Amino acid sequence: MTTSEYLTQHRERFEAELIEFLSIPSVSTDPERSGDVVRCANWLADHLRGIGLEHVEVLPTNGHPIVYAENLDAGEGAPTVLFYGHYDVQPVDPLNLWTNPPFEPVVRDGKIFARGATDDKGQVFLHIKAIEALLAVEGRLPVNIKLLIEGEEEIGSTHLAPFVKENAAKLACDSVLVSDTSMFAPGQPSIVYSLRGMAYMQIDVQGPNRDLHSGSYGGAVQNPLNALATIIAKLKDEHGHITIDGFYDDVKSLTEQERADLAALGHSDERLKADVDVAELFGEEGYSSIERLGARPTLDVNGILGGFTGEGAKTVLPARVMAKISMRLVPHQKHDDIAEKFTAHVKSIAPAGVTVQVQDLHGADPVLVERDSPVMHAATQALEETFSAKCRFTREGGSIPVVLLFDQVLNVPTVLMGFGLNNENAHSPDEHFDLSNFHTGMRAVVRYHHLLAAAGR
Repeated sequence: MTTSEYLTQHRERFEAELIEFLSIPSVSTDPERSGDVVRCANWLADHLRGIGLEHVEVLPTNGHPIVYAENLDAGEGAPTVLFYGHYDVQPVDPLNLWTNPPFEPVVRDGKIFARGATDDKGQVFLHIKAIEALLAVEGRLPVNIKLLIEGEEEIGSTHLAPFVKENAAKLACDSVLVSDTSMFAPGQPSIVYSLRGMAYMQIDVQGPNRDLHSGSYGGAVQNPLNALATIIAKLKDEHGHITIDGFYDDVKSLTEQERADLAALGHSDERLKADVDVAELFGEEGYSSIERLGARPTLDVNGILGGFTGEGAKTVLPARVMAKISMRLVPHQKHDDIAEKFTAHVKSIAPAGVTVQVQDLHGADPVLVERDSPVMHAATQALEETFSAKCRFTREGGSIPVVLLFDQVLNVPTVLMGFGLNNENAHSPDEHFDLSNFHTGMRAVVRYHHLLAAAGR
């Protein structure tokens, strides 16, 4: 039996096991779910032992545990691959917008619907099944494998950095493999070579010492909501250009080749508008939508809190309001530098009559991966052979801070080989994962490991 035949023979079992994995509500940000997060880690560790990995650990941190496993039977002459993924998932709110309960997975139209289906449990699990197939059919893995699967990615990987630094020797490898990104389009395999960073900020605006009647005080006292709206309006101009002094100073411009590669992806503005149901797109002038989606920095308001938002009317000037704002950063911007510039800019444009405080909640620097490396060539070939389509290089608009951590601590290249799709509702209701990509992804991973083994260290 070949690995391909094994994967075909066990399709239904793999999907049933994925449903079991997805049924565990491992929401890392919810303290009431901490027991479920631990239960998920133990389930995963038991499953790894069940497929034949002998060295499996559930390692405690000061937060949620890390699942670690390894198989080094390929020997010192074979490459060592560190696979990284996460078993924690996003919260499910708003619950009423889910077609089915988020932790009761269902399959509809060839897709599996559940929280974590594509981010990242489904993608993690296809790697595990690829390893199972190799062990079951060939008796050993063609490369040495180490798996690092954490439970805090959705809350900023708080305890991962110290773990990686303290265990650099344990995690030593020749390359890192990550599947927490997306394919460009259905049937279009792609490899992400750049990830945007993040600066996530909070603005607090304090006005009077209590909420005020708008009839008695309006016109004489600064309304903190009005002040906050003024601040937000001055962060970008009508052309989508961010107005923070020095914001673009360190931005690494796209090369002509990169712009050509992005254009070759065949991105459709009309398809994007239809997907999100808007009449027009908006962004920084001078750049195409595909460039703005991953290769240019952004600034977006993620939430505003303040004043009366209930049913009916209440004429009130709120005493205190707040906004959360995220900025996606591109090479070679730095989170600390942008956070400092943002803070200075906000305070410089704050209207009179209010006190403004700015907090840097969290952030990460962007990542740029070398495209011309042996591991990238192996990944490209594996994807092209299994998907029967040319593999493209893309830039991802999101952030995966651990990739920069691996680069700095382990000093090895990372391959971002994603099998999800951008429209699969990660972080939103009705998250799902296309099962054809789930199964084809297993074959791509098997082929990738064989190509790495053939190339040697």
